[in-house]
Amino acid sequence: MASGGRPIDLAGRLTMPEISASHALLDPVSGCSRDVDLSWDGATFTSAEPGKGMVRSSGLKLVLPAFANAHDHARPLPMTSFGAAFMPLETWLPRSMVATPPDAYLAALAPLGRAARSGCAAIMVHYTRPSGKLSPVEEAKEVARAAADIGVRIAFAPALRNRNPLVYGSEETLLAGLSKTSSALVRETYCQSPASILEMIETTQAIADTIGSEMVDVQFGPAGVQWCSSELLEAIAARSAETGRRVHMHLLETPYQRQWADRAYPDGVVSYLKDIGLLSPRLTLAHCIHARPDELEMIAEAGAVIVTNSSSNMHLRSGIGPIADAYRRGCRIAVGMDGLAFDEDDDMVRETRLANALHGGLGFDQTWNRAVFLAHGIANGRAATGARGAGRLAAGEPADFIVLDHDRLDRDKIMEIDPIDLLFARGTADHVERVVVAGRTIVENGRVTGVDLDAAQAELRERYRAERGRFSGLEAAWPDIEKSIARRMGEACGCC
Repeated sequence: MASGGRPIDLAGRLTMPEISASHALLDPVSGCSRDVDLSWDGATFTSAEPGKGMVRSSGLKLVLPAFANAHDHARPLPMTSFGAAFMPLETWLPRSMVATPPDAYLAALAPLGRAARSGCAAIMVHYTRPSGKLSPVEEAKEVARAAADIGVRIAFAPALRNRNPLVYGSEETLLAGLSKTSSALVRETYCQSPASILEMIETTQAIADTIGSEMVDVQFGPAGVQWCSSELLEAIAARSAETGRRVHMHLLETPYQRQWADRAYPDGVVSYLKDIGLLSPRLTLAHCIHARPDELEMIAEAGAVIVTNSSSNMHLRSGIGPIADAYRRGCRIAVGMDGLAFDEDDDMVRETRLANALHGGLGFDQTWNRAVFLAHGIANGRAATGARGAGRLAAGEPADFIVLDHDRLDRDKIMEIDPIDLLFARGTADHVERVVVAGRTIVENGRVTGVDLDAAQAELRERYRAERGRFSGLEAAWPDIEKSIARRMGEACGCC
């Protein structure tokens, strides 16, 4: 092996790395091709050709474009470990305060490493829970350092919000229903004055100037319409149009948000986003669970991306979402884990399967060809994360791909089965043997190569245990706070 990572032949000449696949997804319309040889030079594919049939010494391999996790928050550890199992979003989010990272680097390394291990080349980091120990720019640098050590591409969007810290409306009714001690704690913990709109936007720009690169795309990250004033959203829309910077935000995730939006924007919340210029191909919308057909039409017409997050939606009891309808109307659909995969393990393979199982069709009515859904989801996910290329195994495309153990996928070996059927029926991260991003192997034999992920997660757990007392007051007051939020949401929205 040459010092630069390129292989050398017997005569000492540099050669391009190659891999021979028994099956590879070159053309999603026609399905997997047999006996495909792929080569790349640096970060880019130079060829992907079927039919040569190079000798394989290690069994049958399925090669796919690497996944793109199009909506995530890089949560350090599963939130159930912090007492937030199966809460609605409106109490789950405040509860997540107890999971505030003890160390920004470790807290990013763990989830990014898990995502890489499951086949992700590109990951959205909508950064909603900073450690509070660093400036925003220094915190972003630590997240970018973790991504670089692992070798993944990321989009980094610092969450921007300036209203409704706990409920959708005035906090006073909520606070009035709490004990004096709990009320003071809530004010101190959640109701601090936000930065100015200009400061939020300029901080995002400063982060972009510091960490932006081929591997890091910095985006505006308004948390959601219910959490951002009209002035903030309009300022972001204007700066995005001026600079071309992408925007990543939540939209209509819960029934409470739907009812609030209908009151706050009687002419339609999506119409409002269109009117201010935010609804564009630069916009990614996470969830859209409670979007209506006319809103889906506007989103499709604008070319914005919708990210479905099936596991998170079910964990938080938010709903399933009209993803099949959105797809049929022409919306660009991507898949995300939202930091809350079904088994809380950041398994993007299972998450993709789950999205297909929920939205892929009813009876004989099939929503999509599964290989096409996979390819479109990867391409749209890359667009949402600002990653170059369409995620194809083709010359000129970025060399981002995964190798799965086809022998283990086809464990019964009764008859010839479409590898995509095997993948969607039973694939998990455990079937991912190798992940290559920008030509660099970042996962080999199912293990992250650039860092000791197991050691990092063990250290992170120890740090959390050591700092357990940091939020002891909040934990003690939590039952009172949770009941008051639920009561306030029910009174305001009439949903419970």
